[in-house]
Amino acid sequence: MKSFRKELWFDVPARRMFLNITPEVEQCLVESGIAEGLCLVNAMHITASVFINDDESGLHADLEKWLEEFAPEKPHSQYLHNRTGEDNADAHLKRTIMGREVVVAVTKGRLDFGPWEQIFYGEFDGGRRKRVLVKIIGE
Repeated sequence: MKSFRKELWFDVPARRMFLNITPEVEQCLVESGIAEGLCLVNAMHITASVFINDDESGLHADLEKWLEEFAPEKPHSQYLHNRTGEDNADAHLKRTIMGREVVVAVTKGRLDFGPWEQIFYGEFDGGRRKRVLVKIIGE
């Protein structure tokens, strides 16, 4: 069995943003040379997420609105975590809701997606460089 590991780095200028990282993950698969196996993609930051969904702007706006209703950023004082000098408690909660990682089957050298599925990096406390881990195992 082969194993491949790569970190993808992103400059995230906004506090919250969804980035379609499917092309970068597909490139990792090509680099790995693995045709059958599993591909793990996970956020390496506690205030970010990796998830699978449709690449449709209305859906992304709906997700942003829903997350903000569930865990509003402001007022910062509503969160005990922010009393430590942080202002990102909402980002931790949003990450918990959206999840840390995804695993996608690799079949015949391709990510084995269902219709419309894409991999996204969800940033909830941006403004700096962030990274994603891609780990692929198989033959």
